[in-house]
Amino acid sequence: MTAPGTRPGAPAVDSDDLDVEEALALVREPKDDNTTPRRRPPADGAGRPERHEATPWSQAREIAARVARSGVRRAPVSLPLGDALGLVLAAPVDALTDLPSFDTSAMDGWAVAGPGPWEVREERVLAGHAQPEPLTDGEAIRIATGARIPADTTAVLRTEHGRTDAQGRLHATRDIVHGQDIRPRGQECRNGDQLLPVGTLVTPAVLGLAAAAGYDTVTAVPRPRVEVLVLGDELLTEGLPHDGLIRDALGPMLPPWLRALGADVVAVRRIGDDARALRKAVTGSGADLIVTTGGTAAGPVDHVHPILERIGAELLVDGVKVRPGHPMLLARTKDNQHLVGLPGNPLAAVSGLLTLAEPLLRTLAARPAPEPYTLPLRDAVHGHPYDTRLIPVVLRGDRAVPLHYNGPAMLRGIAAADALAVVPPGGARQGEEAELLDLPWAAAGIGVCFT
Repeated sequence: MTAPGTRPGAPAVDSDDLDVEEALALVREPKDDNTTPRRRPPADGAGRPERHEATPWSQAREIAARVARSGVRRAPVSLPLGDALGLVLAAPVDALTDLPSFDTSAMDGWAVAGPGPWEVREERVLAGHAQPEPLTDGEAIRIATGARIPADTTAVLRTEHGRTDAQGRLHATRDIVHGQDIRPRGQECRNGDQLLPVGTLVTPAVLGLAAAAGYDTVTAVPRPRVEVLVLGDELLTEGLPHDGLIRDALGPMLPPWLRALGADVVAVRRIGDDARALRKAVTGSGADLIVTTGGTAAGPVDHVHPILERIGAELLVDGVKVRPGHPMLLARTKDNQHLVGLPGNPLAAVSGLLTLAEPLLRTLAARPAPEPYTLPLRDAVHGHPYDTRLIPVVLRGDRAVPLHYNGPAMLRGIAAADALAVVPPGGARQGEEAELLDLPWAAAGIGVCFT
């Protein structure tokens, strides 16, 4: 068990002796599970599907990750540094030069040669300028941080550690040693050193290191392309609810959430309850993942299951033992395409997003699975007799505090949450450790979602 309050980082990957595919495989989940595709069970005499066993929550997540690994290999892409944030390296970053590439001053002050006191030259040495003439013993010259060190320099004397006398000679106010405050060429790396292995997540610091090492582009695993299909004739896109119509919460919520999960949302389409339009949208999509909202149950206008059956899709997960979100599904529509069907209730849709879409997208993007972590619950949480529950919580010190307003149609709780607590069947006692699923913006701030 991870110590309370800790969030372990991704495992290090050493790719010295690995090819791209082998190295990327190291950062993906290695779990085994049964991912045998299954068709929708045949209908009984009343025209309703026969009852089937829903998939346990943890197994559903494993299936979603594993089916993403079994698809068509996605070719790496070369991207400018500014477009690579949040992606995973598909090729190592090797130093293209020594860093630093010349001896440089680590501080503002004077470059000095030999023992003091020193006669100070009139000129200055600035960063970005040509290397000055060599120094001779007893000479000093003003130098700026990052400037090239003159030949035969003994050390750099910091500004605050030097004084000049009435004759203009420089004296040190404390002892200095040979090489002090000089960054020698190659101190950080030598040309050809591996700086970052395959499988590294591109963070702002990674971009800075790649730029310092001479890169204009990096080779990375591309973002998975996602198309969102919003179903339901009852949904309004503006104004107040009226006459049985309600505002669409998922249309505004899902695209940025999917982007925070590392996806490239290529389209958001409103289909309504039109079965023909839904079939045309699914069969015509070129996305890696199609996400639908609503229509996954067995009501008169729930068209997702019938459409999947008609197009010959393979149901991989048909219902999950989780509340909210039980009627979610995962299907393979093509060899290189999947569909995640989310329930229509907003919090149930969030549950489906984190249960099925998150592990699938993470695996497609070759991002490592986060290490599970737990915190004790400040309050007891009622459980479902047979299913896992996902409950919005806020993190307060070393405790997870369950939030109210956690019904399947409610977003008030999740809007204030830092994470979702995984509550096993039967519930959890006060103080009991619960696994937590971080929301994608909780750790870094909503403006730093690596999208």
